[in-house]
Amino acid sequence: MTPISLVAPRKLLIGGGALAKLPALLAEFGLSRPLVVTDPWMVSSGTVERALAPLKGAGIATSVFSETVPDPTDTVVQAGVEALRAGDFDCLIGFGGGSPMDTAKAIAILAAAAPGQSMRDFKVPASADRAALPVICVPTTAGTGSEATRFTIVTDTQHDEKMLIAGLGALPLAAVVDYELTFSVPARVTADTGIDSLTHALEAYVSARANSVSDIYAQAAMRLIASNLRTAYAEPQNRAARAAMMEGATLAGLAFSNSSVALVHGMSRPLGAHFHVPHGLSNAMLLPAITAFGLEAGLPRYAEAARVMDVAPAGTPDAEAGAMLLDELRALNEELGVPTPRAYGIPQDRFDSLLELMAEQALASGSPGNNPRVPSTAEIIALYREVYGN
Repeated sequence: MTPISLVAPRKLLIGGGALAKLPALLAEFGLSRPLVVTDPWMVSSGTVERALAPLKGAGIATSVFSETVPDPTDTVVQAGVEALRAGDFDCLIGFGGGSPMDTAKAIAILAAAAPGQSMRDFKVPASADRAALPVICVPTTAGTGSEATRFTIVTDTQHDEKMLIAGLGALPLAAVVDYELTFSVPARVTADTGIDSLTHALEAYVSARANSVSDIYAQAAMRLIASNLRTAYAEPQNRAARAAMMEGATLAGLAFSNSSVALVHGMSRPLGAHFHVPHGLSNAMLLPAITAFGLEAGLPRYAEAARVMDVAPAGTPDAEAGAMLLDELRALNEELGVPTPRAYGIPQDRFDSLLELMAEQALASGSPGNNPRVPSTAEIIALYREVYGN
């Protein structure tokens, strides 16, 4: 039997009000000089004060790097490294959605790099196993799962490519997962990040690299997300739904960090890089069609996912359960207002002109190779055309 390799943060604090324990968490690890990595909106809205206030109250001096952009770029990461080196810091705190957390991870990796190395040197299949400083993640959305994964995504601005960076250097030391931070999240973000987390769990479950432990995380995540996403979207102040979504997103992160994502993510990254579609939304655009593409090849797993999500009753035959899963994913996109790339405003001529490059970039990421049905370049192009929305 091949040994199972598992990774996870050393500590996860999960639950309402957990953010108040951030100073104590730092103290447990002997840390006291954090650089907080966030984005401009978190600063202008005052949301970052939710993290800064307890730190200041505990006498912990903080500095803030807030140049993070929605799709983290290598240039922003380099600026973050310079900010890190300009001060005397012993850790990084990634506060916000996936972008600030991914940026904090990438800063830690690049700050440990040899002279002359760039983020592109750490692109998969390279392994980014060293970090200059530990990273603590504080997610403010229930979606990316970045607080629990060994991955970060960075856009190479020269090649207009979203690069998957993987390794122990990207694994947070700890995370504070406080669902109270999601009460003010807009409905669109709730929908997109929610479907993102469902995609993480489903792809981890059907991936060729799934294992018995990642399955436990994935199943638990699918149960929580499937039964609470619509409520969190329709009732943003519903504490039980928000708590379930936050826990589900973290469990989904643990699932795919210990398994892998697959074709949806492989095709999602080029869509985001070239057209600046938010990551969760690009996953949502793709999920029904990509699931249909791989359904027959991975039918037992997809069918069991439908039963776990309570989309299909226990005992439903696989073929019927798989069809019910597809119906549910399509209905979810419709109910949560997920647009096609066409409806999103992506011009068809530019979309068509980039199809071959996007397909090549998707395959180069390695994620499509984990799919139940591994696609050719031509099949990826055909899937992009189908998803576009003609």
